[in-house]
Amino acid sequence: MRSIWNGAISFGLVSIPIKLVNATESHAISFRQIHTEDNGRIRYRKVCELEEREVTQAEIGKAYEDADGTMIPITDDDLSHLPIPTARTIEIVAFVPADRIDPLQMDAAYYLAASGAPAAKPYTLLREALKRSNKVAIAKYALRGRERLGMLRVVGDAIAMHGLLWPDEVRAPQGVAPDTPVTIRDKELDLADALMDTLGEVDLEDLHDEYREALEEVIAAKASGETPPQAPAPAAGGKVLDLMAALENSVRAARESRAAAGAEAEVRPLRQGRAAPKEPAGKKSTSTAAKKPAAAKKAAPARKSTSKAGEGAKKTGAAAGSARAKKTPAKKSTPRKRSA
Repeated sequence: MRSIWNGAISFGLVSIPIKLVNATESHAISFRQIHTEDNGRIRYRKVCELEEREVTQAEIGKAYEDADGTMIPITDDDLSHLPIPTARTIEIVAFVPADRIDPLQMDAAYYLAASGAPAAKPYTLLREALKRSNKVAIAKYALRGRERLGMLRVVGDAIAMHGLLWPDEVRAPQGVAPDTPVTIRDKELDLADALMDTLGEVDLEDLHDEYREALEEVIAAKASGETPPQAPAPAAGGKVLDLMAALENSVRAARESRAAAGAEAEVRPLRQGRAAPKEPAGKKSTSTAAKKPAAAKKAAPARKSTSKAGEGAKKTGAAAGSARAKKTPAKKSTPRKRSA
């Protein structure tokens, strides 16, 4: 890998010669601008406004434009002799726990390669010290005309550096969160937890850029004179009116998807011991409302049959009683003799 910057890591009184190497690369497909009538390339030419002629890259330098429009030339030699210690040095200023770094500050990533045999031991020392402390190093360095903030951490057997934005470069999330009052019920959170557990984890190595692959198919088809593949018709989406129903359907769909893929969906059971949230008057959960009418319909015939059976039993008992009364003759009373 080609280095983009040469310098040293300043670790107290220890200096580690290093080379800065890009740790990431872009696989994005780039396009050229063309004239749509004849496919001719559209090019930009760099023209000097004073001489009104095109100039070469070798003739182009840097300058700072003052408020009155005056151009103040700045040469590469000026930049290499800036009166700061980080001009050619990655100066470590502190060691902090990794969770102290806000991911919003993370910028470009680089690998720090040891430059030459003398750098091997101090490089390894710093790497092992970072490993044992479970901390990251915060450093300052200068690159591409400005001083930057960086975070050094261990990746495998190498030291990586993430460029960090300065704290004042990260905007506060003012006005981003919804300002409408919202109440989230425990059952909704339980279903959201179940959906998260059902979807499970993913190995990031299995993820890939489907957009780039589809774009490559279109380019290949057009290059061979074939008709480019068409996108499938989007599914007809409706407005979600019931969040609970949407969550339940999502959990069900996720289970079915994982089962179809041959993986068992492990869903954490809903938490027990919580009091069921009271529904507002006049409003019922979709799942509860759907179950009650069905239960009522099934229970109604049972009550009717029970009442009819009871009436029939009463009538049968009454008839049997009258029949017994007719068959059994009434006993006559015998008068007692009076004693003299």
